[in-house]
Amino acid sequence: MISLSNVTVAYNNHPVLDDVSLQIRPGEFLFLVGQTGSGKSTLLRLMYMDILPDKGVVTVGKYSSSNIEKSEKPHLRRTLGIVFQDFRLLDDRDVFENVAFTLHVTGEKSRDIKKKVLHALADVGLSHQRNKMANELSGGEQQRVVIARALVNNPLFLLADEPTGNLDPGTSFEILQLLKNINTRGTAVVMATHNYDLVRKMNERIVQVKDGKVFDVEMK
Repeated sequence: MISLSNVTVAYNNHPVLDDVSLQIRPGEFLFLVGQTGSGKSTLLRLMYMDILPDKGVVTVGKYSSSNIEKSEKPHLRRTLGIVFQDFRLLDDRDVFENVAFTLHVTGEKSRDIKKKVLHALADVGLSHQRNKMANELSGGEQQRVVIARALVNNPLFLLADEPTGNLDPGTSFEILQLLKNINTRGTAVVMATHNYDLVRKMNERIVQVKDGKVFDVEMK
């Protein structure tokens, strides 16, 4: 489980999140909605402990923001998959190597890397593109590579920060359906978005971030 308890985060003495509590259960699909700058990305960064709260506690599985060591953060992040809006793919490597990169870093055996990467690429429908360079792909295909990279360690939670922000509406819905399929197989998904039209198409839990607070809402 991911748990935030009475969490406050401030930038330049301005509270972005103020006494926020939120629990996300294993296997859940949750949308974080709110305007640009409302604190959605800050919430996600707290979950993978890129930042720590000024007050309160974030707990992700066995890890707690109150006592996590710097050396433990890479281990925490292996239990999570992280999808960024701006892709962050390596231009000098092909699709296969972009997905394999995190496995090389963690010292995975070569035979296991190949098996895991091919499985992740099959999950996102890109097995046939594994030898192409990232810049040869469409925006939607590049985002699928990012999702494959996030999935390659078989994470318990997938955290997606505006994964459709740079995509057209049709491709955005395809990416959303892909995330839903991943969730159906047991991986919890937390997706930050300001695209309310996209959220309305799904019957999932919605948490709004507004004025430093978070609260569950029903989308009409």
